[in-house]
Amino acid sequence: MKKIINTVNAPAPIGPYNQAILAGNTLYISGQIPIDPSTGDLINDDIKKETRQCMENLKAILTEAGLTFENVVKSSIFLSDMKQFAMVNEVYGSYFNSKTAPARETVEVANLPKFVNVEISMIAIK
Repeated sequence: MKKIINTVNAPAPIGPYNQAILAGNTLYISGQIPIDPSTGDLINDDIKKETRQCMENLKAILTEAGLTFENVVKSSIFLSDMKQFAMVNEVYGSYFNSKTAPARETVEVANLPKFVNVEISMIAIK
């Protein structure tokens, strides 16, 4: 059985999907882009700010599901420019304990929704 997870503290879906699905003890979080949920504004002028907004959106969804970043077992980061990897990694890493950080891949892609520079998705377990 699956449970839909949605919160007003993260951007509303812009298509036929939900912010997250809890299936058993596993939470699958849709990719988050740097939209400020309180204003609906897209943050697209500083990769560190963009990454922080993605992480805050993910944090809000985790919180809604009763979880934290400690529950995350897998992350996927999509970048429009791999040259920004170090800055993204710096912000992303600040949300995790390096000894218990999740598995992860980071890939460069041609385009992302709304032509943002970064999108991050996660899988977490209870």
